[in-house]
Amino acid sequence: MLSGAFRLFQFRGIQVYLHFSWLLVAIYEINLWKTRYGSLAWAAWEYIGLFAIVLLHEFGHAFACRSTGGRADRIVLWPLGGLAFVDPPMRPGAVLWSIAAGPLVNVALFPILYVAAAATSGHGFSGVDPNLRHLSVSLCYINLVLLIFNLLPFYPLDGGQIVRALLWFKFGPIRSLMMAGVTGVFGAACIGLLAYWQKSIWTGVIAFFLYSQAVGAIQRAKAMRLASDVVARPPPIPSDQAETRL
Repeated sequence: MLSGAFRLFQFRGIQVYLHFSWLLVAIYEINLWKTRYGSLAWAAWEYIGLFAIVLLHEFGHAFACRSTGGRADRIVLWPLGGLAFVDPPMRPGAVLWSIAAGPLVNVALFPILYVAAAATSGHGFSGVDPNLRHLSVSLCYINLVLLIFNLLPFYPLDGGQIVRALLWFKFGPIRSLMMAGVTGVFGAACIGLLAYWQKSIWTGVIAFFLYSQAVGAIQRAKAMRLASDVVARPPPIPSDQAETRL
């Protein structure tokens, strides 16, 4: 993901990068969104606001991971959202907290954005610019949609990773990852069908991304199982010792 990305800034030791494809998609989307405002500037503010929410979400993952003693030093923003590179300790509780903290940021943002939307839409604020009113309502809606979508129980979405961490307590790291990967493939298929029904290219791209990550999780689980079998298997007896024992 860092290939084609450039550094934006650093905060508390966390480097934030922006992938070049974000700029290309931003130009396209902002030109589409301007019809809702009649102004390119207001459409740009909405798009920037969307990724500001995404960035706060990713910082939630990163800081939670650090609180468990894990490593988190990079965040990459790209057209499908954001990716926080977190490496929590290999404990289910640490993984669970590192993942759950992202959606909790959206939960904390909801009352703030809701109050802002209600204030600009209230009768006492009839003089507020309609564009500002629309922007505040849109950001509140965007935050809610991101929260709901991320909590879908399909790996690698946060909901799927939370389910995996919960399963880890009972089934261990390998079986829980395998189960999460299988449900992720199922979820990607459902989203793919939705993309076909909606004739939506972006939904199709999301479905493909989820599928590739879920298949990768299944492959990692198989590799982990193979590695654990090799470690558990007793070492072979050297041929000279075997002949002596015979």
